[in-house]
Amino acid sequence: MIIEMRTYTLQPGTVATFEERFAEALPVRAKVSPLAAFWHTEVGPLNRVIHVWPYENLEERTRLRADATKLQGWPPNTREFVVEQQSDIYLPAPFSPKLEPHQHGNLYEIRIYTFKPGGIPATIDRWSTQIAERTKLSPIVLARQARDAAKGSVAKRPLLW
Repeated sequence: MIIEMRTYTLQPGTVATFEERFAEALPVRAKVSPLAAFWHTEVGPLNRVIHVWPYENLEERTRLRADATKLQGWPPNTREFVVEQQSDIYLPAPFSPKLEPHQHGNLYEIRIYTFKPGGIPATIDRWSTQIAERTKLSPIVLARQARDAAKGSVAKRPLLW
């Protein structure tokens, strides 16, 4: 399973209105595929909203996103607030928990690491041996790597949170 993580940087003071409009439109979009996560930032870069959509593969993502664009009421009317938008595709690390509904509290930490080309496999191997101890401190919701990083062709970042 892959995930698409979409990050929107918004104009200051517009996060609440963005979230309201997104929430109003979401039931229409949810008819096509489920939303896995939705957060806004409180620490680090502010005025950001992040949502995560799960897909079986890139072909399903392409098909379902095309279906969603045909829906009346989707996408939400939020364009006026968006300063920047980023979309990343992530593959699961071998030790990543299954993507399921969770409630681990009100604060989630997202860590993004940058590695030299070829450095990700060794890092995943090291994490694999230590992940049981790490999760005793706090749960890991997802452990992912950027799709291009899995190919080993460029220095990209895995995502661990």
